[in-house]
This record gives sequence, C-alpha cells and structure tokens, in this order.
Amino acid sequence: MRLPACVLLAATMLASPALSQTASEHIHTYDALALAPKGDRLAAVEPAGKDHSAIVLRAAADGHVLTTLDPCGTCTYAGLGFSMDGALAFVARDRAKGISSLMLAQDGQLRTLATIAGLAATPRFSPDGKRVALLVTIGASKETGATQAGARQVGEIGDKSDEQRLALFDRNATLSSADVKPLTPADRYIYEYDWAPDGRSLVVTSAVGNGDNNWWVATLDAVDAATGAQRTIAKPTTQINMPRVSPDGKTVAFIGGVMSDFGSIGGDVWTVALAGGTPVNRTAGDKATVNSLDWTMGGLRGTRLAGDSAQLVSWGASGPARVLWNAPVSLGAGDGRAVWSADGTRVASVQQDFTHGPAILAGTATAPRLLTHDNDSLPAVTRARSVTWTNDGFTVQGWVLAPLTAENAAKAPMVTIVHGGPAAANEPRYVQKGTVADLLAKGYYIFYPNPRGSYGQGEAFTAANRRDFGGGDLRDILTGIDAVEKIAPVDDSRLGLTGGSYGGFMSMWANTQTNRFKAIVAAAGLSNWISYYGTNGIDQWMLPFFGKTMYDDPAAYRAASAIDFIKQAKTPTFIYVGERDIEVPPTQSVEYWHALHDLGVPTSLVIYPDEGHRLRQPAHVKDAAARTVAWFDTYLGVGKP
Repeated sequence: MRLPACVLLAATMLASPALSQTASEHIHTYDALALAPKGDRLAAVEPAGKDHSAIVLRAAADGHVLTTLDPCGTCTYAGLGFSMDGALAFVARDRAKGISSLMLAQDGQLRTLATIAGLAATPRFSPDGKRVALLVTIGASKETGATQAGARQVGEIGDKSDEQRLALFDRNATLSSADVKPLTPADRYIYEYDWAPDGRSLVVTSAVGNGDNNWWVATLDAVDAATGAQRTIAKPTTQINMPRVSPDGKTVAFIGGVMSDFGSIGGDVWTVALAGGTPVNRTAGDKATVNSLDWTMGGLRGTRLAGDSAQLVSWGASGPARVLWNAPVSLGAGDGRAVWSADGTRVASVQQDFTHGPAILAGTATAPRLLTHDNDSLPAVTRARSVTWTNDGFTVQGWVLAPLTAENAAKAPMVTIVHGGPAAANEPRYVQKGTVADLLAKGYYIFYPNPRGSYGQGEAFTAANRRDFGGGDLRDILTGIDAVEKIAPVDDSRLGLTGGSYGGFMSMWANTQTNRFKAIVAAAGLSNWISYYGTNGIDQWMLPFFGKTMYDDPAAYRAASAIDFIKQAKTPTFIYVGERDIEVPPTQSVEYWHALHDLGVPTSLVIYPDEGHRLRQPAHVKDAAARTVAWFDTYLGVGKP
C-alpha cells in the first residue's frame, strides 16, 4: 500500500499525499536519469519552463549541457535509454491525444519509431542496437499502477483489465498505432524485462490477469524474441523485481523479498539459471536491503539501504558485497536507484537529503561527485538527525527533524509520520514546501521512524511484521519516541501521529491501542481488514503478510482491525482519501469516521473527487495540507496562550 513519492519516501515511489512537498518552480529536478554505456553522457528530464520539461543531455565528466531535446511542447517525457552506439530512445506522451510515441535521437536527428494508442514505458535497445523493446498498454483505461485513480466500477465487473505487453520495434521502422503488434500474449501482464545478451530472448516478470492485483504472484519467465513464446524460469516464493541477465547469458539475477508494492523495491539478491531451476539467495543474512540491481560486464552492481545510509555496492562470484560508496542520502535514477556504465566502473544517480535539493552524482563507482548545482541556493528549513534505538531485540532507525527555531529550554510538540508499505522506508528527501515544512516553521519536531517491516536492516527485519500488523511495529514507534525525547526537547503531552496508506492504517490502529497521541491525521487509511479484503483492488498483496486469505483465516485479519477495538479510540482524528482509490477504497475511511462520529470522538472526513491512492490535483494537495496543519494546531495547542 505504497503512497506517492514525497518527503516520506525513498520511488518510489511511494507516503501521504498531504505530507508531500508541493510542486515548486524553485526545485530543479532530474527525472528518468540515464547513463550511456560508455559512461560519457547523461540524460535526464529537467524543467524547461512552467509546467513543462525537456530532455537534457550532459557530459558525464563535468555535467555541462550538451543539448536539449523537446520535440513536443505538450508532451511529457520518460523512459530514457541509450544504445551502445550512443542513440537515445525515449517515450513522449501526449495526454490530450491519448497517445505515446517511441522516439529515437541520434546525431542531432529526431524521429518517431512508433505511435502507441495508449501508454508506453521502459524502452531498451537490443544488445546489437538494431531493435528497441517497449512495454505497451494499448487502449489503457487508467494510468499504470494501483496507486493511480481506478477506472470507474460500472457495467460487468472484472470482465476486462488493462494489459501491459512487450513489443519489439526495428530501429529503422516508422509504425502507426494501427501497425503496433505486441510480442507477448494478451493474457499475461508484463511488469519488467531485460534482454538476453544474444538478443534472441528477453527475461520478464509477469502474471496472468489484472496487472494491479497480481504482481505479488508474478513469475520469472523467458520470452522468445521471434515468436513471443513464453516459458517459466522460476516461481519464486517471494515478490520479485529488477530481473537482470548475466553478460554470458547463463544466469538471471533479481531482487527477491517481502514487498508490499510494485516499485517499492527491497530484498536480497537471488540468482537462477536462465534455463530454469531453483533460485539461490546470494545475500542471505545481510543487515541491509538491496533496492536496485544491474549486471554489467564488470559483474553485479547495485544499491542498498543500510541503516540510515544509501550504498553503492558490487558483488563478486562469491562472498559478501563490497561497499563502493556510502552516505546518509537518498538516491534515484531511471527505474532504480543508480545507473551504471557497461563495464560497471562508472555510475550516476540523483542525490538529495533533508537539507539539500536534488543534484546529479556521477563518476567512478568509488568516488562519484556532484556535477550539478542548480539547487545549491535552496535554503535548509530544518536540522536532521539519524537516531537508533533497540526494542524486542531489534535495532531500529529513524530520523528526527528539528525546527530551525527550536530552543533547547523549550518543550515543543512533535508529529510522528509513519511511512506506507509496510515494506518501504523513510529516507532523506529535501524539505522545502508542504505540510512538513509548514509544521517545522511553526515549531514542531518531526519524527520519521523505520520500524520492523521497513527496509534498511535486512530481510528478516522486513519480514518481522508478518501476521503482526500494528503489534511490534507500533511498539518500535513508541519506544522510538522515547528515544527521541532523550535527545530533543519534545513535549510528551503534545504528540501527533500521521501517515498514509499503511501509515494511515497505523494511525487509525494506534488510536485504539494507546492514548499517547493527542491528535491524529489518517490518509487513505485502512480500518477493517475484513471488509477491506473484499472491496480493494489488490487483495493479493495481503497473502505474503497474513499467510492465508481472509476467508481461510478471518481471525488474523480481525485481530488487526481498528474497528474491532474502536470503543478504545479517544484521539481526535482527521481523515482524508481519494474517491477512486483502489488500493484502499474510501469506504475504509467512511467506516472509521462513522464509528468515531457515533462515539463522540472529534473527527472530520474529506473525500477528494477523482483522486486515487495519492492526491495529484494541486488544489486538493493544498487543501489537505492546510487541514492537516490546522488539525494539529488545534489539538496540540500551537499558537494558543
């Protein structure tokens, strides 16, 4: 149940809409970062005026701009990918026309390879550079992904779902939308893919049926590049992301682990023979979470979250990972966290933390340096500090953000923000505008805990809240607040709690388990696992965590349902949700609000029209943020004598 990319997330993703930074023309972003195979050029989608972006190519040595590509003034750009000879493929999307174009740029020339009547993503050149693979959703009824606003539920339910399929295009082709013929069959949804080095096949993760709902049972498969015939390589017992084929074509690596959302990647590195077999865990027992992966000519490369730090790492044929670079920041690039040169010696990513805006980091894998300085003048609006504590035998980490106006002698209110997921993490992201900045400006402390179930401490830690939602993770959060109060002047009588998605569940749940919080804001929260199971659009996500369906084990679902303990709820709660949220339907918020209202607990509910699991319309984001701050001000006594 991941919420969108914002200050709460590491992308990823994924936090509560009202807690996100509002869009600012002052922040220079670098989206879809790509690195040429030779490691000499970079490409990213960057701002090009108000409400529009362009593709900027830079020299990887020093970051200077080589050229800018902007063939469509009404389009958005995504999916940047280089060929070995330096050509750049990308997707240009015209929302008004409902089309996506696969485009090729080389030697100053731009041309359209294919037009897709719908959505397209992730273009990748074949190893010989003669073809381009592309994920296509022809006639899409909604944006890709379960966090997007769902298609309206009218007519016969379940008779049709969007199909994301793999298509191949000759580099010299020019195809109209009518000529686009997907390679893979209509009954399988393709999530990710990678070319085998001989170009005769591709490796994919795929599932039968609705793509939003079935990623949790996706298999690792091989697709024949000529016929589209598909065979199963492995059926992992974990969720899987980022399949990567070895340069010799014999082995496939992937990230496997307990994951609650597609795109919120975290786990161990697994390998399996391309011919098929039983996957082997290469990193079992590591106290870190692998969150992106690549297989270069120099070997396996990737990124990890280890406690409070992002790491660039490499793996040899055997033995532990070698840490190439390490810093308490967040990283992002392409469809992962870093992009690598073909030989694995050079790397690029976009780095940021709580007090520094995004910047491109690039160079040798052991000593990358910041190349861009567009955001150097952005002000810091907080002081951030990593904090660790122990509970129930676990080492737990979180972040404390202090207001710049904090006085050591004065006790201040604090708002704890629980991330979505639960398989995710609060990682450093620049704070400038939005709810968190507004709270800091008013003197609030902010606490971002990463309790059990989170990434960053290894797979056993991530899996530790299976069949224990709201148990050990809530205890971790409460003991984390104790740890914060030992190092910061926080007033224990003025504590607030908030979060979205799983964080929304935790906010609703905590209200029935403790009276420690004096104000709560729950975004897209989940109040009743029994009714939720039969009304959400992604019921498969619960099986890795509960072990059985609700129909087979209702007691486990009931034990974590706030509604079953609702008479213990005393804390004033503001609730909001999107009208067309399919991950956590608005009925969950209505059910909780109705109960609080009947019990006389101060409450307010706002359902935002045409929104999905995250708020996207600026007016709605602004409204939810204002209501959130006002709610905490009212019940935590800010601004009152």
